[in-house]
Amino acid sequence: MIGTDEEEEEISAPLIHKIKPERHSANASSSEEENSSVEQVALTVPLTDDPELPVVTFRLWVLGSLACVGLSFLNQFFWYRREPLSITAISAQIAVVPLGHLMAVVFTRRVFFKGRKWEFSFNPGPFNVKEHVLITIFANSGASNPYSIHIVSAVKIFYRQRMTFWVSLGVVLTTQILGFGWAGLFRRFLVEPASMWWPQNLVQVSLFRALHEKEERPKGGLTRNQFFLTAFICSFAYYVFPGYLFPKLTSVSWLCWIFSSSVLVQQLGSGLHGLGIGAIGLDWSSISSYLGSPLASPWFATANIAVGYFLCMYVITPIMYWLDVYKAKTFPIFSDDLFTSTGEQYNISAIIDSNFHIDLQAYEREGHLYLSTFFAMTYAFSFACLTATIVHVLLFHGRDLWLLSKSAFEEKKMDVHTKLMQKYKQVPEWWFICILLVNILATLLICHYYNDQLQLPWWGVLLACVIAFSFTLPVGVITATTNQTPGLNVITEYIIGFLYPGYPVANMCFKVYGYISMKQALTFLQDLKLGHYMKIPPRTMFMAQVFGTLISALVHLGTAWWLMDTVPNICDRTALPPGSPWTCPSDHVFYDASVIWGLIGPRRIFGDLGYYSTINWAFLVGAIAPLLVWFAHKAFRNQHWIRHITVPVLLVSIINMPPATSVNYNSWIIIGFASGFVAYRYYRDLWSRHNYVLSGALDAGLAFMGVFLYLCLGMERMKLDWWGSETDGCPLASCPTAEGIVVKGCPVV
Repeated sequence: MIGTDEEEEEISAPLIHKIKPERHSANASSSEEENSSVEQVALTVPLTDDPELPVVTFRLWVLGSLACVGLSFLNQFFWYRREPLSITAISAQIAVVPLGHLMAVVFTRRVFFKGRKWEFSFNPGPFNVKEHVLITIFANSGASNPYSIHIVSAVKIFYRQRMTFWVSLGVVLTTQILGFGWAGLFRRFLVEPASMWWPQNLVQVSLFRALHEKEERPKGGLTRNQFFLTAFICSFAYYVFPGYLFPKLTSVSWLCWIFSSSVLVQQLGSGLHGLGIGAIGLDWSSISSYLGSPLASPWFATANIAVGYFLCMYVITPIMYWLDVYKAKTFPIFSDDLFTSTGEQYNISAIIDSNFHIDLQAYEREGHLYLSTFFAMTYAFSFACLTATIVHVLLFHGRDLWLLSKSAFEEKKMDVHTKLMQKYKQVPEWWFICILLVNILATLLICHYYNDQLQLPWWGVLLACVIAFSFTLPVGVITATTNQTPGLNVITEYIIGFLYPGYPVANMCFKVYGYISMKQALTFLQDLKLGHYMKIPPRTMFMAQVFGTLISALVHLGTAWWLMDTVPNICDRTALPPGSPWTCPSDHVFYDASVIWGLIGPRRIFGDLGYYSTINWAFLVGAIAPLLVWFAHKAFRNQHWIRHITVPVLLVSIINMPPATSVNYNSWIIIGFASGFVAYRYYRDLWSRHNYVLSGALDAGLAFMGVFLYLCLGMERMKLDWWGSETDGCPLASCPTAEGIVVKGCPVV
């Protein structure tokens, strides 16, 4: 192991053996001793740089814009579906390679305005890796759906209230750009240090090397390129089964097949509506759609997620359900719906007045709102995760962050990648500060002038900015080292819900500005680290991120607006035809949260007037848990496994549930174990060559076949109707078990 005892005390991720990576060039050996202390980085990221490669080219603008537009459209289009198809930037990363090489062959190499300031050529030479990286940065801007579009969906579809396109665009743009400002302020802490290694980036770095480096075929094996093509073709061909011919592969809940009339067994065995015991998904989209690729997750993070998931799903939830805590048996054991005390779905429209505000008299008539057991537990875990994140970062990373804030970087802490990046002109801090201040001012103006639609007062905007600023660094440390992001969505909802109850849109806007701007900042920081690994000039990265963000916001919102106007009954589960994919699981959860925290308010749910007030003790539990781990680490220094316990990751494990279900987690954990533990420990050479390439190939094959199936069959409404078309086959899993509760399709207890 490397590092002193003192250094070991300052990190919670497992320390990693420092081994010599492959030599990438003749001069690489001189840099090996400066290589990253993170072994996965040392094995994956090249140690050399060619600053002469042309970067800002005509090909970059054309292919980058096309990639950003394409991914923005497709991801927003598929986001409303029951199993959202997330098309990552890896798909664009692969698709642009033949186009880039074709443009390098076909376009003229003539130089226009030669010798002048505006010298320009359509074809500056062969298609190179740095162009490719920047095109992928453009694509990354379109790969993640702007969370703020959930506000538009909730207001227009669920609440059926007015929100104009231009107001929606203002919210989407200001949210995205606000995150860009936070990223600029914290890049010195979250990009330059070698310990902030951003595991997800290694998938793309590995793929760039496979696509651009010439490699000799190893004896008895495949080159990275050959392996990628083989895995891509297999993934592409296989997805026709879960994607069209045999959808039941998405959730193989075999217990339900055996006990087709038992409510209890179906509650236990359903992968989509129950605890998912034994349920697995033989479909890469069900494995990676909510948690990302398990192949990119470090094993210690995967293990923490597995423990947190097991604790909530198989210990706490069953105990609370069968002890009937919070009238648990009156409702389904796993559901994101909102209920009355008799188990019926709550009529939200009945408690809204003409000013889009809660009608308290109507609420008293309708009665208190209730949640399913598991839904209530997800909020408890979210409360605990918030305080655990703060305490964990202070205990395990506080000293490093304090030293960095005092003196930036000391020479001895810089790895070879940071040293290579020093030769490029950096982006001045004041650029980011100006963007941040202008954007905050624009947000204040939009929220004030269109207050009838957005409801958020000026002080709410400023408070949201303070929260985002305060949490970007601690949450960023967790994300950069574990590939998992603790969420602030609950605490932002909680704060504004207490301060400004009864206004659902204000609550949603506050959450977006306070939480999503931080999450967007982490996306920008991850891309900055990718550019850091691939030695992209920082000012060029700045340009690509700004333009990509603007293009992405326009296309995402335009696509969502078009779908809301053209798909009949989109998101309305009661009005959609059976088997319709347009069920919008994520938008349902977002809408439910706006009702709980915004319309009704936390005081009437989790406060002194609510039914779930004891859940607030989770804040204290979250603060204490990292302290226990820290004391255990100090007391038992020889027990290295203790350092692997990362409480915020353990607690954030179920943050995606719902809409994610147990089958998503079961399959993700199994694949993560096979890759992060078995392959990494016992087949290290094979893992280092092919793990991240395999992740990219599976993503790309799924994406291309998913789009192909929709264009050829989905648009023509051609579907199969047989036993294998059912996605779960557990109709009784959502039935209540309390005596006297009558639900259509369920046996009476």
